[in-house]
Amino acid sequence: MSETSGDVSATWRRAGGIAGAAVGVLAAGAAAGVAVERLTVGRGIRKKARLALDASGPYGSLRGMPGRAVADDGTEIYYEADEVEPDGNAPRRRRLFGRKTPAPVTVVFSHGYCLNQDSWHFQRAALRGVVRTVHWDQRSHGRSERGRAQAAGQPVSIDQLGRDLKAVIDAAAPEGPLVLVGHSMGGMTVMALGELFPEVVRERVVGVAFVGTSCGKLGEVNFGLPVAGVNAVRRVLPGVLKALGSQAELVEKGRRATADLFAGLIKRYSFGSRDVDPAVARFAERLIEGTPIDVVAEFYPAFTEHDKAEALQVFAEVPVLVLAGDRDLVTPSTHSEEIAELLPEAELVIVPDGGHLVMLEHPEAVMDRLADLLARVGAVPATVPSVGS
Repeated sequence: MSETSGDVSATWRRAGGIAGAAVGVLAAGAAAGVAVERLTVGRGIRKKARLALDASGPYGSLRGMPGRAVADDGTEIYYEADEVEPDGNAPRRRRLFGRKTPAPVTVVFSHGYCLNQDSWHFQRAALRGVVRTVHWDQRSHGRSERGRAQAAGQPVSIDQLGRDLKAVIDAAAPEGPLVLVGHSMGGMTVMALGELFPEVVRERVVGVAFVGTSCGKLGEVNFGLPVAGVNAVRRVLPGVLKALGSQAELVEKGRRATADLFAGLIKRYSFGSRDVDPAVARFAERLIEGTPIDVVAEFYPAFTEHDKAEALQVFAEVPVLVLAGDRDLVTPSTHSEEIAELLPEAELVIVPDGGHLVMLEHPEAVMDRLADLLARVGAVPATVPSVGS
């Protein structure tokens, strides 16, 4: 290797290290307390959520019945369904006097930027056997195919993700009531679905949970940093990410070389409390590290263009939970408060010492409120048998 080419490689490795740090900020989620009186839910589901903290590991190991939906550009979207089968047999639709029983409620979980379906680990563990759930990987994330439109040069949009969610619903839950749960980018995906397919919301959606998400103005988030510095970074970051994305192999080596710094940044921008379980923190690192830098670069511009404030009105007649951590630096709790202002009938919950990955950091608190919502809409019974009963 010539001296010149060696210098270039060294430069890219240094850039990769810087990118690793930047990705820690961006990949923690979308780059981006007033609580209503709660309903009473049986202690069983809460106990199951608590036990899930210790009994469902290793984190991210839960698997369901696999399936694939096909997006409108041909991209294959991977999902898994957890059926309700108390006897443990293979899932099947039961018949009563020769007729099909009504389709069950399906809870569809949509994950955030640079994560995958496993980010809902604790909620998935708590709800297994209680209600039918569907977990899916957004395009280019997890086990889903790389976006074909993006491979052809078309930019990612939140609207595209909304259409992807529609494809998943058509494939995994073509009938029956729906509860839609979205974290960060996943919440934006749900908003896009509502804007593009309002008939789905009117006819099938019986509940919605927006977790650590935003309906717009993400370009104003300062990530807890000085405003002047953030503005300077914003001006150059899209171009830098695009350049780094074109040198993905070198950048990934840089991310590995700066693993300690990367881990520290992920912890800062993912969690709000200091006493996070190290195993959970490492789990979050693995999720985020699994997203290639070129995917990070592809998705980033879509967040500054995201604006679904008006689209929220389609959910005005639906029971809605809006939940965020009070120390979320990626989509600050003020963004959740704005959603609640636009949906005045929604329940707003701000979790103390909660960061952006609040569903991993405070899973019991999140499951508590999600259980309330599910009971309110009839997705789970008021009394659920506890684990081991």
